Amino acid sequence: MSPSPEKLMQYLLMLRNSGVTDKRVLHAMGLIPRDPFATGAFQDRAYEDTALPISSGQTLSQPSIVAKMTQALNPGPRDKVLEIGTGTGFQAAVLSQLARRVYTVERFSKLAQSANKTLNNLGLVNVTVITADGSMGLPNQAPFDRIILTAAAEDPPANLLAQLKTNGIMVLPVGQSSTVQTLIKITKKEIGLDYEELQEVRFVPLLSGLA
Repeated sequence: MSPSPEKLMQYLLMLRNSGVTDKRVLHAMGLIPRDPFATGAFQDRAYEDTALPISSGQTLSQPSIVAKMTQALNPGPRDKVLEIGTGTGFQAAVLSQLARRVYTVERFSKLAQSANKTLNNLGLVNVTVITADGSMGLPNQAPFDRIILTAAAEDPPANLLAQLKTNGIMVLPVGQSSTVQTLIKITKKEIGLDYEELQEVRFVPLLSGLA
């Protein structure tokens, strides 16, 4: 169910005021309704700029963080994107409007099934949801133009960086505790990596294995 024009205008204004300036990202955020990705009683709060609890002890990231991570990732219309941590599928849905193909990996099978159903209901045919250990990436589909993690790693995972194309971008939260994390952007160069710190954030930890 789409928000009212007034609510949508307030939502997009909030995103702009938070520092989201990329018109393509704002357009994508406006196209994807957020309430189908919120659960239960929290659907009424879907357009607030706050993280919301979902099943399996995970969270639906706040809209401004989704938009800022998407803006930093800067996906192009020919890009193949890997997302680690599907959740209910909102980030993947936004990326589907900006990239050619999105592969999203979720370790919780119930979350993956629910996300796949929501994405299908919205007709987003360029997103593939996979139940797998996200910490391993998707080596059989590599390399990727862009990689995004919606769970915090202690350090940027070397095996995921190996699945990133040269001149590709990875965006992820990094931190050794749930209270102190930094969102970083990594650009993979011919020789070495360029790091850019974006802002402090708080995400669930990146865990290995299936749940």
